[in-house]
Amino acid sequence: MRMRRCVGPLLAMTILAGCGSGQREAGAPAAAATSGVGKVDAALLTTGGDGSDWAMTGFNYQEQRFSPLKQVNAGNVGQLGLAWYADMPDARGQEATPVVVDGKLFVTGPWSKVFAYDAATGAKLWEYDPKVDPQKGVQACCDVVNRGVAAWKGQLFVGTLDGRLIALNAETGTPNWSVQTTDNGKPYTITGAPRVVKDMVLIGNGGAEFGVRGYVTAYDVATGAQKWRFYTVPNPTGAKDGAASDAAMAKVAPTWSANGQWKQSGGGGTVWDSIVYDAELDQLYLGVGNGSPWNHGLRSEGQGDNLFLSSIVALKPETGQYLWHYQETPAETWDFTATQPIVLATLTIGGQPRKVLMQAPKNGFFYVVDRTNGRLINAGQFIPGVNWASGYDLKTGRPIENPASRYYRTGKPFLAVPSAIAAHNWQPMAFSPQTGLAYIPAQTVGAAYLNPSSPLDQRKPIGFNVGQDLGNAMYPRDAAAVKGAIASATGSLVAWDPVANKPRWKVDYPTSWNGGTMATAGNLVFQGTSLGEFRAYAADTGKQLFAFPAGTGIMAGAATYMVKGKQYVAVLAGRGGALPLSIGYAIGKARDVPNNPRLLVFALGGKAVLPPSPGATPAAPVPLPDEKAPPEQVAQGKLLFGRYCQVCHGASAMGGGVLPNLQNAPVLSDAETWKSILIDGALKDRGMVSFARVMTPEQAQAIRHYVIDEARWARANLGDGGAAAKRAAKP
Repeated sequence: MRMRRCVGPLLAMTILAGCGSGQREAGAPAAAATSGVGKVDAALLTTGGDGSDWAMTGFNYQEQRFSPLKQVNAGNVGQLGLAWYADMPDARGQEATPVVVDGKLFVTGPWSKVFAYDAATGAKLWEYDPKVDPQKGVQACCDVVNRGVAAWKGQLFVGTLDGRLIALNAETGTPNWSVQTTDNGKPYTITGAPRVVKDMVLIGNGGAEFGVRGYVTAYDVATGAQKWRFYTVPNPTGAKDGAASDAAMAKVAPTWSANGQWKQSGGGGTVWDSIVYDAELDQLYLGVGNGSPWNHGLRSEGQGDNLFLSSIVALKPETGQYLWHYQETPAETWDFTATQPIVLATLTIGGQPRKVLMQAPKNGFFYVVDRTNGRLINAGQFIPGVNWASGYDLKTGRPIENPASRYYRTGKPFLAVPSAIAAHNWQPMAFSPQTGLAYIPAQTVGAAYLNPSSPLDQRKPIGFNVGQDLGNAMYPRDAAAVKGAIASATGSLVAWDPVANKPRWKVDYPTSWNGGTMATAGNLVFQGTSLGEFRAYAADTGKQLFAFPAGTGIMAGAATYMVKGKQYVAVLAGRGGALPLSIGYAIGKARDVPNNPRLLVFALGGKAVLPPSPGATPAAPVPLPDEKAPPEQVAQGKLLFGRYCQVCHGASAMGGGVLPNLQNAPVLSDAETWKSILIDGALKDRGMVSFARVMTPEQAQAIRHYVIDEARWARANLGDGGAAAKRAAKP
């Protein structure tokens, strides 16, 4: 680990490196008690205060991302200008929401780095780098991202990509303690923000695409000592874990088959994002993820609901004891997670006040659930074209499924809407108690689900292990189909009425993967776009009131705060994440938006100016080698690329503008250098590990020949690297 102060002398102390569970650093400074982050406690996080602070990523325990501030409002937001900005060091996905307390702003970036700034001036206070091994990136399903810190009584808590939970002194950025929360011999990662409840810091993990068993752990904020752990799926060995979840696991085990691949994979069910505390009811809600592998037919032999996959699970916070659950997608088989943001509110439904939680997950339905007992109240489609289910039976709480969606039963491919990327991913959703509307950063992106067709699709030590034929699920060699995929992969901002169970207004975007939302008492909703604007809309009508050219795409959610009587709005800008890495051609016009990672902070009358952008000119196509490989070698390379490469370098080898676009890579002409990268690990220190464990040098060359062949086809049929298809896509 490395910590670098940006102002003042380096503290004379030894920095922990790989310390054990609960180990505290000798001489660590005591937490402040009354000011700064020292004032962040249960009272502040329950209410959020007067809005001067944005003390947790979701604003307060309700996680509505709604601020009571209204100095900036629908009447004057057009006067908003850039107050200051800070360049971020890593041009990968920027997903964190800033946390701001007493005029200090704390934000995380890729590789789990933490930054502190003066919230009014932008002066950097300190920077902390946990020094994650770049080779861990190959186990991060969806980029090397981080979604923020948790603040509590003088400390900041951050989860790292390699599974550590670290407590930092908020004044200095020095680590107080560090605990390894995962088995680093398994492909676990952490990308989500911790939550702090009752002097315990809670953290989950990711990794279900590769093969792990999900859980959430509570640690003592002062020492890092483990308080309890709750597993979300049964132990594949059948043994008890000695954990808070043992009683619940005994009850859910019959919902899994006696055999099936979950016995080897761990079953999945990772809690990689949403963990919400209900201060009114003193309950904790976990948003549980997908199965491992995705394919229910392989995972559990097509048997059982597989609890608690794709469920919201309520626990007693002091002990982790199970209270209730609601499963949104029984027998999950499409990567339809329930990890998306959970929002708490009290709504008047049927003339009666109901304490509810709301969620708009990947599967396309907006859920309103009674949080006193876990019973479904409403479930409505918030994107068009949902085809895996037609609706929900409100008596049973179960979906009314399309039988064709169970591809492992029919033996036929299923083109699903939405897909593993959509309809709403991790991007924050806001709720305004003024308008009664939830603001969903929605998207419509389809995908093909195919049963495995060869030994290549079996479990491997590197790459996704999802029980799919990933190679044949890439784009067909059909220009019309590719253009149609680009045109149909769109986004929208949906203002959803959870009582009426329908949208009140909607803003359509030509591309997907737009930013999270934030609402304020000034009748405003803020959102960034994948094409490079930071916008504000009237929360009641959806009228656009403000747009700032950010010079890069925006995915993250904004925060707002007050310093010395002045309101600021802050948002991280920068491209990355699962969709730009993996979607290939269908990313459309967003591919050529520059990736300039920055923290942008706005205020009324702001006069700061960004440096000139390099623009959105696509890279000139490099000459392709004259080599002509046999068709069978190209076909082999296609299957290998789909199996191991597309999740980072894009379906059909078309990059999304974050990692290198292999269709336009000069190394295609150099077989030896290609081998040195794929087999010898020449770029392992940049996260591109050796694949020698899963492919031979000859197979690596087959992948090179496939990429050359795909690039030739794309240039002949779609224009240079697909530019013609992007121009043909609906604007």
